Amino acid sequence: MTQSLVVGAFLAALFYVLIPGPAFLALLGIGAGQGRKAGALFVSGHLLGDIIWSTLALVAIVGAKTIGTFVFDLLGLLCGFYLAWIGWNAVTAKPKGDGKSLVNVDRPFRRGLIFGVTNPKGYPVALATFTALVAGSASALTFSALPLLLVVSFVGFITADLILIGIIGAGAVRRFYRAHERLIVRCSGVLFMGFAAQALWHATPGLLGWRKA
Repeated sequence: MTQSLVVGAFLAALFYVLIPGPAFLALLGIGAGQGRKAGALFVSGHLLGDIIWSTLALVAIVGAKTIGTFVFDLLGLLCGFYLAWIGWNAVTAKPKGDGKSLVNVDRPFRRGLIFGVTNPKGYPVALATFTALVAGSASALTFSALPLLLVVSFVGFITADLILIGIIGAGAVRRFYRAHERLIVRCSGVLFMGFAAQALWHATPGLLGWRKA
């Protein structure tokens, strides 16, 4: 296995986590509003999804195979409804007083787990990211190299998670969030509902058989 392949797998995992998306917005709100511990629990749950999708992406790259669209259409439908529910709760959230956050997640680990596993874009994004960064070492991409690539990817995920936890728990970030919490929560809610609409828009035609081959 070449050094460039190892570095590529690490960077792919790192960028996969750091690319902004619904989970990033959720982490920002949870971490800035409830602290680093809650943020760490969220990313710990999300880590399972990261591992699943990156594993499937690496297997697809090595084996030159892809997963059928039905899986992603079904996940897209579930994720769409879930994001819509989160978005609606954020848009309609009311101040609780006593210095509490506008939106409080009681089980951040579970929310992170659901985000990570049901994200319909997890596999395509992982596939694109890993392909871009490891395809240059195609000759070294074998199933025997897969275990080490997964370990390196796991290290990349952990590194990215630590970076995010450090950012969301920073005093400046938390102060800014607290000062503009209502606006940030409302805007995030609208974005979540937009993500939900997009997920449902792309998933429904496939499940109903309307999508053209």
